[in-house]
Amino acid sequence: MDWKPDFTSETPLYEQIKTFIIHKISLGEWAVGTKIPSQRALAEHFGVNRSTVVTAISDLIAEGLLEGNTKGGTRVINNSWNLLAASPPPDWSSYVQAGIHYPNLLAIQHINRAEFQEGMIRLGTGELSPDLLPTERMKQIFAESSANPFTLGYEEPKGNLYLRKQVAQYLQGNGIQTSPSNILIVSGALQALHLISVGLLQRGSSILLEKPSYLYSVHVFQSNSMKLVGLPMDEEGIQASQIGRYKKGYNASILYTIPTFHNPTGTLMTEERRQALMKACTDEGLPIIEDDAYRELWFDEPPPLPLKARDPHALVLYLGTLSKTLSPGLRLGWVVAPEPVIERLADIKMQNDYGSSSVSQWAASEWLGRGLYQEHLIGIREQLKMRRDAAVQFLHTYFAGLAKWTVPTGGFYIWVELTVDVPMQILFERAIKDGVLLNPGSIYNRHTGSYLRISYAYAKLHELEWGLKRVAILIRDLVGK
Repeated sequence: MDWKPDFTSETPLYEQIKTFIIHKISLGEWAVGTKIPSQRALAEHFGVNRSTVVTAISDLIAEGLLEGNTKGGTRVINNSWNLLAASPPPDWSSYVQAGIHYPNLLAIQHINRAEFQEGMIRLGTGELSPDLLPTERMKQIFAESSANPFTLGYEEPKGNLYLRKQVAQYLQGNGIQTSPSNILIVSGALQALHLISVGLLQRGSSILLEKPSYLYSVHVFQSNSMKLVGLPMDEEGIQASQIGRYKKGYNASILYTIPTFHNPTGTLMTEERRQALMKACTDEGLPIIEDDAYRELWFDEPPPLPLKARDPHALVLYLGTLSKTLSPGLRLGWVVAPEPVIERLADIKMQNDYGSSSVSQWAASEWLGRGLYQEHLIGIREQLKMRRDAAVQFLHTYFAGLAKWTVPTGGFYIWVELTVDVPMQILFERAIKDGVLLNPGSIYNRHTGSYLRISYAYAKLHELEWGLKRVAILIRDLVGK
C-alpha cells in the first residue's frame, strides 16, 4: 500500500481511511474473503492512532463490508457491486488456497517485500550490488554493431544456437565436454529446476540434498508432491558416505547439490569428496542435479572441476547461470544433459513460455563470444574478495562473543552461527524496524534457527558495517550482554 492519509485535509482521518479501504474492495484488490492487515499494522502504516483505524473498521463492519473476530482477524465479506448483483461474487481466497503450488514461507514473503523498501539495508540478499553490475558496458554492447544476428522474434526450442555454441566452448574451460545439442537455454537455474520437477520426476519422489540448502527456501519440488530429504554436511561438503543409506531408506529419485560455494553455507566441496560423491551415486544409479551458480566467484584459486567434468555415465544434470556473475536481470542460464533429456525439457519450456528472451540471449552470446565475460569476472572476483575481507573484519569487531563462522573462499555468503540463545523471530522483526533485513537460517532448514546467512555481495560497505553493528547491538540487548 502506497497511500497515506492527508493530514492537512478537512476530512477526518478515519473517513479517509474508510474511503481508501472501500476503494480497495470496490476495485477487487481486496476481494471477498481477503484478510486485511491488522489494526496495529494499518495504524503504523498510515501514521495514525490505532483508535482512528478502529473507528474506520467499525463503521465498515456496521455497513456490512467487513467482518471481524478475535481469532481470524478482519475479512472482506461484501463489496459495493455485490449489493446489486443477483448472485454473490467469487470467493477468490478459496481459489488462492486451492492452488497446487505451495506459497512461499512467510519469512520469505516478508523478505521479498522488504527488499524493495527504500533505505533497507539488505544483509542477506543473494545477488550482486547494483554498483557491481556492468551497466555501462551493457549499453555499449547494444550500441555497437555485431556480426552476431539480432532478433526480436522467438528463438528455437533449445535456445539461440550461437549462444549454445558459446556456452559449450565456455564450459570446455571448466572440463565439461558437451555440444550445443546437449544444452538448453533457460530463464535462470530456478526455471531449470521447475522443468526437471515436472518433466523428469514422478509425483511423490524423494529428492536428496544438503542440509541446509537453498532448495528449502523455494517450493519448486514440494509443489509437485515431492519430498526433500536432507543429508548432513561437514567442512568438505555433503557426506557422500550417507548417500547409499538415504537412497534406500527414502527410495530417492535424484540428488541435488551445490558443491561449489554452497548456498547458504559457502562450503567448497573438496576434490576427494567430489570423487566419493560421484562413486556413491554411480554405485546407486542415482542421478545428480549439479547447481554450479557460484563456480566463477573464487578468490585465490579456482575450485575443483565440476561433477559434470567427471561424468562418463551421463549421471549429472548440470545447471549454470549468469545471474550471480553478470546480471540477474538477464534471467539467463543453461542445462547440460543427455540429448533426450534436453528435448523433453525444451518441449515443456516451449509450453510454458515459448523460450527465454531473445534479447537476453543475444546479449549473453556477445559477452561470451567476444571474451568480455571472462574479463568481467576478474573484476568481480577482486571486488567480492575485498567485500568478503571487510565483512569478516566487521564480524570480528561486532560479533565477538556472539557468533562463530568459517571464512569462505568464494561465492556470496558467510554462514554465521550465533553462540548465544536469541529468539530469531524477534531479532528479525526488530532488525527490520531498524532498517536491516536478515536472512535467518530457518529459511534453509527449519532446524538451523541459530544461524544467519550474511551476504557481502549486495550492501555497500558502509551499509554492511552499520547493519552488522546494529544487529550485534540488538542481539546483545536480547540476551542481556
